[in-house]
Amino acid sequence: MKKRAGTFTGTLRLARLALRRDRVQLPLWLLGTTAVVGATASSISGLYPTAQEQAAYARSNVTSAVSRVFNGVVPDASEGGVVVNETFVIVVVAAVLMSIMAVVRHTRQNEETGRSEMIGSAVVGRHAALAAALAVTIGADLLLAGLVAVVLVAGGLPVAGSLAAGAAVGAIGAVFAGVAAVTAQITESARAASGLASAVLGAAFLLRAAGDGLAPVEDDMTVTSLWPSWLSPIGWGQRVRPFGDEDWWPLALHAVLLAALVLIAFRLTDHRDVGTGMLPTRRGPVRAPRALLSPLGLAWRLQRGVLYGWAAGMLVMGVALGAVGNEAEEVLGSSDGLADMIGRMGGAGDVVDVFFAAMMSLTGVIVAGYTVQALLRTRAEESGPLEAVLATAVSRPRWLLSHVTCAVLGTAAVLLVTGLANGLAYAAASGSMEKVPSLLGAAMVQLPATLALAGFVVAVIGLLPHRSVAISWAALGACLLIGQIGPILELPQAVTNLSPFSHTPSLPAADLALTPVAVLAGAALALTAAGVALFRRRDLAF
Repeated sequence: MKKRAGTFTGTLRLARLALRRDRVQLPLWLLGTTAVVGATASSISGLYPTAQEQAAYARSNVTSAVSRVFNGVVPDASEGGVVVNETFVIVVVAAVLMSIMAVVRHTRQNEETGRSEMIGSAVVGRHAALAAALAVTIGADLLLAGLVAVVLVAGGLPVAGSLAAGAAVGAIGAVFAGVAAVTAQITESARAASGLASAVLGAAFLLRAAGDGLAPVEDDMTVTSLWPSWLSPIGWGQRVRPFGDEDWWPLALHAVLLAALVLIAFRLTDHRDVGTGMLPTRRGPVRAPRALLSPLGLAWRLQRGVLYGWAAGMLVMGVALGAVGNEAEEVLGSSDGLADMIGRMGGAGDVVDVFFAAMMSLTGVIVAGYTVQALLRTRAEESGPLEAVLATAVSRPRWLLSHVTCAVLGTAAVLLVTGLANGLAYAAASGSMEKVPSLLGAAMVQLPATLALAGFVVAVIGLLPHRSVAISWAALGACLLIGQIGPILELPQAVTNLSPFSHTPSLPAADLALTPVAVLAGAALALTAAGVALFRRRDLAF
């Protein structure tokens, strides 16, 4: 007689399998996120060494609605308060994305690829896969919380504030593991589940941003967030106030919401079949557009959603940077160290031009995230419909170059949107349109460096397909760290030169130099050609 499985039978073994699959990805997420915290903490002491400069930073943040929208309210005018304000949002976003991807990978993606049916044929309970995914992901969030706290304490910051900062980050990450568990039951594809969970993240950020950005400023150092911030798990995390008067009770809200989401997710698994979702699949048109008959049209159809999302996000960022640019002198005046660092990133010249040059160098690296994501779409296609496409009259180079073309044109479009938003927002804040062309040029000059990184990604896809995802994102992370931390740590020039973005002309603070632009463009073409040639000769990787 066949043994009947309990609903959680096999959870431990599936958790071990998930850890085996994530033995590279999770450590990279954890170490990379922790490195950002540690590097920022070590740099703050140099940028804001005195209590006066720390107070000036807090005052400039409190009085700037744009700063409150993106960073939240400074919990305290101290070194720890500055560190939390500078790192909290980016670390939280990293923790949330790690959680969403991990849960979806071990639930909905397994169903989509057929692994769940194979595993389910053994003695495995109905809830085991979801329980294992949540156990691994929440465990990673708790580990991240501990690492953040340890790094902050090692940086000389108070223990209580460090523990509060780590706990807030881990709690938010765990909540979104629960969000992803629910979206994985609702939708019928891993892509849709991740997209819906990311939309919840966007809503949580906007609610928190509205509550902090529109809050009244009672005096130079006091802001009381409005009610929308209390509707967001991110807002709850900031209400813990690390390095301020630590308030631990908002963490209970995270625990209650996580428990509710997990219960809902388990309940939903009892009401659907494997491979299906709670929401019906939208039927497509009876006839496909003629554009889908070409590889380029198919690549555009697959990638347009990612492009629209990135364009919308960078539009918001461009508007914010343009509005802050009008306050550049006040921002840089809060710290001599900050002014010196921005000068090394953006060059010499007018304060506003130097500020925008530094911010555009950061923008270029961020937009490269879209480029990497768009190119790595080809790896997903290799484990899906690519064989059917190549069975037609479509060659491998033509198929790969169609995705490369969409990524290149999409990158140019996102940079264009960012530059225009930046220039028009600055014009609205300053009352002058004269900097719009120069800021648009400063955005577009980032394109050759971004394409050089794109060429590297294509080469890795051709040479090391099974490691291409990890290597590509690691390369992007290295460029980000070199660009942002290099000026602070005064890294050797040989290390700085490894990033293509270090060779980009610092417009609008400097004149346009054509030689580095041409070299970067040539490197992009050579690497892309090498990647296409390698892809043409290797087996498809699964």
